Amino acid sequence: MEMLPHRHLTTLALDVDFAGVTPIGQTRAGFRGIAPVTGGRFTGERLSGTVGPGQDWFVTRPDGSIAIDVRLTLTTGDGVTVYLNYQGAMNGRGDAMSRFRKGEQLAADDYALTVTARLECGDARYAWLNDATVVGVGEQTPGGPVYHLFDIGR
Repeated sequence: MEMLPHRHLTTLALDVDFAGVTPIGQTRAGFRGIAPVTGGRFTGERLSGTVGPGQDWFVTRPDGSIAIDVRLTLTTGDGVTVYLNYQGAMNGRGDAMSRFRKGEQLAADDYALTVTARLECGDARYAWLNDATVVGVGEQTPGGPVYHLFDIGR
């Protein structure tokens, strides 16, 4: 079996204001809230720079998993603005998600954080991002998540 071709795109570290979450409340889908992303950075061979303000629209589902929908702007080191939108989920083993909601820092093998992403850019130097198929895995840190994003098929 052939492996899925992929190439590291960037590592994205977000600063999230967990105290500033806007609670929407309990809905049919679960508990919905909006977490402000206050900044961050991204680093990679082809894509590096700083993260602008954005938001994470999340739903804590009845089974304890968390669905995420994040929208951000990125500013590359050479001053180009890129739109980033990604969706995914954080799923835990056993009582991991309950411990996470209480503020506990989980061990890496207690959970999985996976995303699919789309990027858009109007600058010709980064036009290749408009067609990129991007997937990623993440890890939780006290300041916010860190994602390792990969361009699939290139």
